[in-house]
Amino acid sequence: MATFTVRGKNIEITPSLREYVEKRVGKVTKYFDNVGEISVLLTVSKGRHIVEVTVPVQGGILLRGEEATMDMYTSIDLVVEKLERQIHKQKTKLARRFRGGGFKAEALQAPAVPDKQDDSDEEYKVVKTKRFIVKPMDTQEAIMQMNLLNHNFFVFRDSETEEVNVVYKRTDGNYGLIESGN
Repeated sequence: MATFTVRGKNIEITPSLREYVEKRVGKVTKYFDNVGEISVLLTVSKGRHIVEVTVPVQGGILLRGEEATMDMYTSIDLVVEKLERQIHKQKTKLARRFRGGGFKAEALQAPAVPDKQDDSDEEYKVVKTKRFIVKPMDTQEAIMQMNLLNHNFFVFRDSETEEVNVVYKRTDGNYGLIESGN
């Protein structure tokens, strides 16, 4: 049985809401043998009911989905469908990655959510490659550079740690930082 962390922002997590989240989001665990602690954030902002789900699975794979509607239960249902579509779309690659076990390939024989397109065997097509020098700077300077370039993300070398990091603009208007390292 998977463990859940269900948090609320501007919403009270009632026992019935928690139970619904665990029941619906728990469906994605049937595809994997080893699932870490599932994190669910429920937010109400400007009348929108936002659900963010993060599911860590064996092998360092992280499934993440986010949905926003005018109803919390609808958002929960839609985010589960989105996660299942991700799993079905990537089933061949996931099966290859978990060749030694951990991925329940038989659970994917009858898809629970029909794909709009069956492109699970397609390779991703790289249409453009850019090469650039990763300059040392601090996080604030990297965010400024990203905004000046009008990009959604920016790769830089942290001037203190010498590690390559990425800053990115989040859908909520804030910024995120991805740090590399061991």
